[in-house]
Amino acid sequence: MLLRHRRVVVPELFAGATGRGDGAEAGVALLEGDLLARGFLLSAPLRRRLAAMPAQALAAAGTGLLEAVDAELGGGVPHVPLFRGFPGSVPADTAELYVLRVFSLLLQEPEQPCVLCARVGTVHPVSPCAHLVCRACWDGSDYSGCPICHRRIDPDDPFLRPSRPSVLKAGEKAATPSGPAALLTLGDADETARDLLTAMLTRQIPLPAGDLADLEVLVRHLGPDAVPDQIPVRENRAVVLACLLPAAPAEAMRDLLARYTDTATDVLRTLSVLAGGDAGLRLVPPRHRSLPRPVRRAVLAHLDALPFPALAEDMARHPQRWKRMAEVLHPFEHHRRHPDAALAFALIRRTPVYERTSLGRALRQTAARHPDVVRVDGERLRRVTFGTRLEEALRAGDRASALRLAAERPGELARRLVHLLRFAGPDGAEEVCARLRRAAPRVSPAVLVSALTQLRIPAGGTRLFLPRGGQSLIWYELDRRDPLPDAVRERAAEVIEGELLRRAGSLPPVGHAVLDEALADLAIPVAQRSASSALLRMSRGSVQPLPGGGRFRLFLHWMEPEGVRVDLDLSVAFYDEHGRYLGTCDYTDLRFAGDAAVHSGDLTSAPPPQGASEFVDLRPKRLREAGVRRAVVAVFSYNDVPFEKLQRGFAGVMRHPGGRLFDPAAVTQRFDLTGPAKVLVPFTMDLEAGTLRWADLNLSALWQTHYAHAYHKGLAEMAQALDAVFDAPGRPTLWDAARWHAAARAEEVTVRRRDGAFLRYRRGDGEDARAFAARLGFPEGADARVDDAGAGSAGFAALVRGNLEPATGADVFALYPWRLDATRLRLLDAAGLIGALAPAQEVTPGTRSAARSR
Repeated sequence: MLLRHRRVVVPELFAGATGRGDGAEAGVALLEGDLLARGFLLSAPLRRRLAAMPAQALAAAGTGLLEAVDAELGGGVPHVPLFRGFPGSVPADTAELYVLRVFSLLLQEPEQPCVLCARVGTVHPVSPCAHLVCRACWDGSDYSGCPICHRRIDPDDPFLRPSRPSVLKAGEKAATPSGPAALLTLGDADETARDLLTAMLTRQIPLPAGDLADLEVLVRHLGPDAVPDQIPVRENRAVVLACLLPAAPAEAMRDLLARYTDTATDVLRTLSVLAGGDAGLRLVPPRHRSLPRPVRRAVLAHLDALPFPALAEDMARHPQRWKRMAEVLHPFEHHRRHPDAALAFALIRRTPVYERTSLGRALRQTAARHPDVVRVDGERLRRVTFGTRLEEALRAGDRASALRLAAERPGELARRLVHLLRFAGPDGAEEVCARLRRAAPRVSPAVLVSALTQLRIPAGGTRLFLPRGGQSLIWYELDRRDPLPDAVRERAAEVIEGELLRRAGSLPPVGHAVLDEALADLAIPVAQRSASSALLRMSRGSVQPLPGGGRFRLFLHWMEPEGVRVDLDLSVAFYDEHGRYLGTCDYTDLRFAGDAAVHSGDLTSAPPPQGASEFVDLRPKRLREAGVRRAVVAVFSYNDVPFEKLQRGFAGVMRHPGGRLFDPAAVTQRFDLTGPAKVLVPFTMDLEAGTLRWADLNLSALWQTHYAHAYHKGLAEMAQALDAVFDAPGRPTLWDAARWHAAARAEEVTVRRRDGAFLRYRRGDGEDARAFAARLGFPEGADARVDDAGAGSAGFAALVRGNLEPATGADVFALYPWRLDATRLRLLDAAGLIGALAPAQEVTPGTRSAARSR
């Protein structure tokens, strides 16, 4: 975990032994060579520590380190495609191959001549599928599965014969690392873990699911003393509380709940984690486990102590989950001790309030204390919500009431900003902006950036929606809303950008900052709950160059659980300049346009321990010659098994690895297959521009079998929607976030342009942050063109490629960290860059106003 997140190595964790040796220079040199071949470099202190270890401990540390690096890059597992001689042995005619398979399946009989070649004695069944396979027609040295059904067969089956090992052909070169070597540094385990835990818990944007699992490990390793009192993100609080609550004394449970939860939904998140579910409440929850009596009592007491209007509204957001949770908490058994909690459960369960029962009478008495929230209608309870009152005011055209209600919750005001500006009209726009200016200091940066995005992009384009579901299903439609006047949009955008600049200015000054102009290709992350765990962490919509070298390789690997067959398919759909579908490269068409795209063959099962792998080789130049402009990569679960059932599953892209099937040194992106999805679109490609757009999205699973041709229309529409939304002029990017930091914190800024040139900007006398930010990036606004970034004096840097060396202690974001030393610098991810612009005041759990501001 420390290696993956911080590039920090603690040799003793791998070696399992301590002590000093007599020096093992030769062993360290060998390890250094193996790591360098994978794109990693040992720092001097780490090298000295390894050299001082006993030989046996060094061997264990080196083996463990290489295994960890390989696992991160996608190596360390057997990559064996259907055609072991891929790409050379892939048949030219997929249709002919299919006919031969069908003939063999339908007409071949035991102890009879082969129906294809008429030879006698060459037909035998293979294990375990028992299909009759002719050893003369089908090459056992090339196939790794059954030639008829393409399922894996027993490794000891006589049909399988040794194949020639992969070797470099004449003129081919072995793969080299995908960029400058990434620096591995020496660190202390607990200190680095504590630093990583603090970074996770203080960030303002939710963590991906994989990082939440890491967070749980860190909390259990370091204990409660390492956990700060203030945790901005609610999912993180739930994971922490679920770790701490069961082990706490009964009298401390309520204190923990009060410290880390201020809404009923926070409590539900915690209970979901305790039950084995997810903190984001996106996945279908498992059957709830019983809770110890002290935990039940503490939870009910805490719910009862919350303000009842907020309690009732929060529980109504997840009624089905709370109904199931009531079976565990038994709230009506304690309705006299916790009357508000019992009434809230009665509302979502629609419990009758009969006068003849003691429970009914008690609930009526409690409801009478909250007339603005609950009404008794006969024998039923009716709830009145904040959303209901706001929607009623909007429908009635009551501008004053609508703005007053929206302003009660700053986050709600920012989320509905564009709607409220349209509702208020040109005459009321200034009043909306005034309320926004007062509310903005209490709104999270992610919500402000989302509002700014809506303001900067004029109406009439494409709207993209990513509902909060475990599958991140995409929805897009044309924007048919009435456009806002430009003056209104610009006025509201000035308020938001001014607030973000103000927050950046409250951070420590840095004197000199260095920025990359290419940050404009990277999208700002505003939500990462459903993001895949990936080697290269980009936000959806970000663009990067395709791997170079004239051709590159896509890869997929998975292993199914015992007793469940899983058939995954790696597919690429191709489209021309006008979005017309040209075809696919998948199991139905192993070759597209000759060798412009070549598939390694369809394996239809992946039993342990070997699993299964599929590859696709792509040659962009030949694809362009075949009329292809865009390509969409997809991973399908053909037989409708969700990815979350896999024992392991990942995919990615690499530069062509020479004569090898898979080479970790060539990997440029690798991502995990997780969650309940069955159709994943990791990225799209624009072959004319030579770019890859990160999508990380899932399409709805429409049928029981999933394959590229059936989805080609949806894939094309999704790719077009992504391009339309993220290429829209004015959309905020990481360049804007970096510009806000630099303009507010630095007196001098150096911008590295795309062509490698450097422009120097100096703040003028009396020039404020807004004016300085407006100049950055424009050549005509620069004070000088310089030969060097002068990064050695930079206290802040935002880079795409981390090949500059900022000052010690600098805040640094780099998409490709490479040789940046995590022990010397404060490395930020994209979420950290935005999260640093959080509101100045602390969010104090237990106060409803703080919760509403989010």
